[in-house]
Amino acid sequence: MNIFGVGLPEVTVILILALLIFGPKKLPELGKQLGKTLKSLKKASNEFQNEIDQVMNEEDKEESPQSIESNQTNEINQEIIDSENKNFSNKENSNN
Repeated sequence: MNIFGVGLPEVTVILILALLIFGPKKLPELGKQLGKTLKSLKKASNEFQNEIDQVMNEEDKEESPQSIESNQTNEINQEIIDSENKNFSNKENSNN
């Protein structure tokens, strides 16, 4: 068991010190507050991650039409080049 780089022996020492400092009556309340704090931090972290994912997805959607236009433009340009090459080779064949 390794939580934040702290192993089981370290956690045990911390719990014993907390028990001695705060006493058995306050320790459950402190544990409850710690749990609520960790839960709210995790919720805030998840919301932040969701916002980042949402922004990244919006950027991907914005880039997609541009890449589609770029692909269509490339296809049209390639068709024009192919057509010009055919015309050029037809002219060469007719000259020979």
